[in-house]
Amino acid sequence: MINYQLVIEIPELDLNSHVISHAASHLLQLPFNSDLLQALQAKAHSQTADCLYGCAPAGRITLLPEKLWHDAQTNTLTAALRSLLRSPTSSRLIVDCTLFDDSNRAVMCHLLHFLFNQDYQLSDLGFKREATVPTPRIQQLVFFCLPEQLATLQTCVPQAAAAAMGMMAARRLSDVPSDRCTPAFFASEVASQIAQYPSLSCEVLDEQQIAQQGLGLLQAVGKGAVNPPRLVVIRYQGSDDGPFSAYVGKGITFDTGGLWLKSGDGMYTMKYDMCGAANVFGLMLAVAELKLPVRLVGVLALAENMVGPAAMRPGDVVTSYSGLTVEINNTDAEGRLVLADAIAYGSKLSNGGQQPEYVVDLATLTGAVVKALGYDLSGLMTENELLRSTLTKAGLRSGDPVWSLPLDARFSKQVESNIADLCNTPTNNAAISTSAAYFLSRFCPADIPWAHLDISGSALWRENGHSVASGRPIPLLVQHLLERLEN
Repeated sequence: MINYQLVIEIPELDLNSHVISHAASHLLQLPFNSDLLQALQAKAHSQTADCLYGCAPAGRITLLPEKLWHDAQTNTLTAALRSLLRSPTSSRLIVDCTLFDDSNRAVMCHLLHFLFNQDYQLSDLGFKREATVPTPRIQQLVFFCLPEQLATLQTCVPQAAAAAMGMMAARRLSDVPSDRCTPAFFASEVASQIAQYPSLSCEVLDEQQIAQQGLGLLQAVGKGAVNPPRLVVIRYQGSDDGPFSAYVGKGITFDTGGLWLKSGDGMYTMKYDMCGAANVFGLMLAVAELKLPVRLVGVLALAENMVGPAAMRPGDVVTSYSGLTVEINNTDAEGRLVLADAIAYGSKLSNGGQQPEYVVDLATLTGAVVKALGYDLSGLMTENELLRSTLTKAGLRSGDPVWSLPLDARFSKQVESNIADLCNTPTNNAAISTSAAYFLSRFCPADIPWAHLDISGSALWRENGHSVASGRPIPLLVQHLLERLEN
């Protein structure tokens, strides 16, 4: 993790320091070249002003327009920094936080998560062997603030660092190619990485145990693959009593669509169909790092959706863990199948005799949510108004927003089957995202509040034709837990 410090006095600079600020900053009282500084300040009123030469006592100065520091909707601040930091020239960043207050807290949180996430790069996976020119890695973040901001930053910065640590663990696992990241590999990585936290433990069910325990939908999806399915249960015990809640993640480590085969283009990013499970795993690490006094359980449903002699077929009827029967009328709607069993399984888990106060599932579930909301918003579907309200507010405060889509009994006809209790896709191809959510709602007991986050748009960061894992919505969920503790 990148080291950090908070300072209220102008820090000492050297040629390895990169100052990130704005035109009216107190930081500019340093003895910079006056002509250079005036030119940068004039430019920074309307656009990014960046200089790598003649910046002594610093090595680099970047001044960003003030409007970027207040833009909570389009994240133009981090967008401007992303290109600059793609090839950093300094290992020490001096970040000006003096413009932040309650009105733009989301911008601050988004910036903090972004900066701490610079500790992980795709090249860290070690697959690129060609020689490249080495660039400095960011090793220290210095946050300069006003005295009246210090208390807020002393709370927010460690929280963002912990959330980013979980995000990077999730991103790293999600970015691993699917020939390596099989369900068994995923499960072993979880067990290995949580071992350093006494508050975390896990249990892994293999394919025989999945069948024995009646997880019929997870078994149906995974049985067509050479690499068999796994169910991973992670427990976090941050206290002996108090809130207990469950998080469920879709972990399709590769999705061909099964016999309902995807096109080649549609299959290319399907190693990321396990981001929901990876992000639940990352959330558990972040909470353990923060040592929150809560009790959580994470249920990860891991499988490959492949074509093979034993693959599930359209028209198959399968009995779920909850006892409901499901007609599989589309094998490419497999995510809701594994989630349904995992939601039912998670809702039955207890801690000290207490059932979960709520269940939240995360899934790259439908392309339809991207058509509805784009790439910046996660779709939120729930019939519980308290969960809707608290998750929405946490999203706004964390800079990791969600947007609600409708969910109620009007969508029940979308999952009706003539032969089984439910079918897994609507035959009329309408309301795809909400129909999937309504299907999932049938597997959580009515007395346990449940919410579904469709992260098909937000789970990836897309740039220049390439996609990588984003680690969202871990910031949202960490913020939600923190606010529940405050209240």
